[in-house]
Amino acid sequence: MFITFEGIDGCGKSTQITIFEAILKDKGISPVITLEPGGTRIGEAIRKILLDVNNTQLAPLTELFLYEADRAQHVSEVVQPALEAGKWVICDRYYDATTVYQGVVLPGREGLIEQLNMEASSHIIPEVTFLLDCPAEIGLARIEGRRRDEREKDRFDRKTLDFHTKIRYGYLALASKHRERFTIIDATLSREQVAIKIGEAIASYL
Repeated sequence: MFITFEGIDGCGKSTQITIFEAILKDKGISPVITLEPGGTRIGEAIRKILLDVNNTQLAPLTELFLYEADRAQHVSEVVQPALEAGKWVICDRYYDATTVYQGVVLPGREGLIEQLNMEASSHIIPEVTFLLDCPAEIGLARIEGRRRDEREKDRFDRKTLDFHTKIRYGYLALASKHRERFTIIDATLSREQVAIKIGEAIASYL
């Protein structure tokens, strides 16, 4: 079983994945928890490049290729072996994030992005994708609320409200296009309410 969590920064993905992992363990399932970018030693090195605030000259195509390189390594090293072993895999972001983010950064290159996504992922498609949806203002406010120092801001934290709003609506459009696997969850609810809705959505698979 391959499940991904998507959404704008500050929507609560990490929190809900932790809760979801506990729910699965209560059911006797020990999932593999992973993330993109990152998830492997090589991926962590790529992640540092992508998030480094000093990399202001990172070209859009370079950014895209770095995400796909991370994904190719991640799928080869973590996702595919775990799925082949019959394990549940829970991933914090996957190629939907690239479709949305790079779709905003590289308008008109959707075909290239989709092609690279499929190649890098070895055509492994999530069975369920939870989109935790909330207004960009709320997501950014949550990030600010938990930050102790301005120096903790990464390259995407420094993007404008307009950018994050475009990302939100990009996700909603993608979810509408792929209704068969997307479940949209209202991330403005309390973390307990969000967790309940995720549990209800996944109940049939348990």
